[in-house]
Amino acid sequence: MSKSFTARGLTAAALTVGALTAALAVPATAADHDHDHRAQRSSVEISDVQYDSPGRDDRSNRSLNKEWVEITNNSRRSINLDGWTLRDEDGHRYTFDDYRLDGRSTVRVHTGRGRDTDTDVYQDRRNYVWDNRSDTATLRNDHGRFIDETSWGHHRHGGRH
Repeated sequence: MSKSFTARGLTAAALTVGALTAALAVPATAADHDHDHRAQRSSVEISDVQYDSPGRDDRSNRSLNKEWVEITNNSRRSINLDGWTLRDEDGHRYTFDDYRLDGRSTVRVHTGRGRDTDTDVYQDRRNYVWDNRSDTATLRNDHGRFIDETSWGHHRHGGRH
């Protein structure tokens, strides 16, 4: 009789611990949003940024296209990026139009003009976007929800990274 009582007691204790753990985990997860985006680990991320175009900044299309941001899909399935935005701190925004990023793939978003392909898209700008000293690249989905960001230098928004 004591063996069955002990087994029931252990089971009840384990269930109680599990319920308490779940209850404590929910508020922490709900609090994690834009400021702790790495904890939520999206399958799409900003994987690299070339914010300082190599060579002389002469605003040529060649120089503009050496300034870029890479977006990587770490999942196996393709993701429709139609309507997703990439934005800097000054409000320059690039919106993906009719673009699907394959699974385990990367797309490079160039600042200058060019012809979009599966691996390279172009903002068609005639001026640089990314500040060489400090800036933040922010990626949002088609509903405006935060996906990822990366910063460099002393950024104006007060140390989010």
